[in-house]
Amino acid sequence: MEIIAKPKGGNVDKMAEKVFLECLNILGGLKKLVEFRNLTWLPSLAEASYVIVLRNEVFKTYAEIAKELGITEQTAKNIVNADETKVKRYIEGELEKPNEHVAGGIAKLAYNNLKKEERLDEDEVIIKSEEIEVLDIDWAVHVLAKIKGLDFPVNKEKLEERLKGMIIKGKNVENILNELEYPIKTPAELLHKIREKL
Repeated sequence: MEIIAKPKGGNVDKMAEKVFLECLNILGGLKKLVEFRNLTWLPSLAEASYVIVLRNEVFKTYAEIAKELGITEQTAKNIVNADETKVKRYIEGELEKPNEHVAGGIAKLAYNNLKKEERLDEDEVIIKSEEIEVLDIDWAVHVLAKIKGLDFPVNKEKLEERLKGMIIKGKNVENILNELEYPIKTPAELLHKIREKL
């Protein structure tokens, strides 16, 4: 008899955010990334964080993950199958760039750390104030606070309801929302699209 595991549940967005922030800790924090001019890693780390959570916590297939995140099945497989040991040796400078999905390996390390320390299911997500300053993302923190509990994918009307009256870097949020394509699948996608319009 085959036993099929039930999805563990939990807030996928919150868990992915925790994995992402743990990735930053593994890499030495945001300041370290800025020093090494590796801010281009951030979107890949965010994507890999979602893939790892969707695969390990919600038991989604590669096809389902690819569809939900707008990536290829092969990318989802590469992230999930990345050898985190080789990637760890690479970021510690012991190994030339491995033939692995680096962001995937880092996300797996981060996910495993959080699981081991039983921090993945905690309600709070902690972002250090210096990290907020470095990234100039205080607006993003306010957006996330206002959309907390909102079900995704989301349409423009729901976002206007939650974000009404907000000014982001001198721009009225309603004007920014008018320029976006809908539906928006995840909070990460929302932040990315807003940032593009700033």
